[in-house]
Amino acid sequence: MNHRLTSIRRHLAGLWRREDGTAAIEFVFAIPVVLMIFMASVEAGFYMVKQVMLERALDIVMRDFRLGRLASLTHDQIRDRVCAADPVVTDCAGELKVWIEPINMATWAVPNLPAYCGDRNGTLTRQTTGSINQGSPDEIMFVYVCMLQRPMFPSTGIGLKLRADSIGHGYQIGVTTLVVNEPS
Repeated sequence: MNHRLTSIRRHLAGLWRREDGTAAIEFVFAIPVVLMIFMASVEAGFYMVKQVMLERALDIVMRDFRLGRLASLTHDQIRDRVCAADPVVTDCAGELKVWIEPINMATWAVPNLPAYCGDRNGTLTRQTTGSINQGSPDEIMFVYVCMLQRPMFPSTGIGLKLRADSIGHGYQIGVTTLVVNEPS
């Protein structure tokens, strides 16, 4: 019995001194960090693509607005036009909200809109629509469009500084622009 214990002790001491597999330990510690950086990079890339494509779609629609072709459209019709011009964003018709308000040209103050798409983990009272104020000819209009998008890799932390929603866990994508109503 004593001989067997000594044999096991020698065998374990020999295993303790071996250096086989030390690279596997480094791999186990390094690969999660590398994968996290890779996934965060992919997430940031897709977020930027969605942001740029939403901005492009808004610019396409606002060109028609500037030319006076969209004078009598409702929120839903403008939303549908922006969604039709943006092939990248998912669930656009269900999430996109549009606000258009005139800028006070005496003070040049940007309108204080109740525009939000996420609650940043506060109490959420989700707005189902935005608001459209067509304004008058030669008036400068402030346009804000926003929506929530679900992250591909929610655990990467890329969205820690982004405005988030506590119900759907999506990140807000918002785009603003200014347009001038053409004279009639």
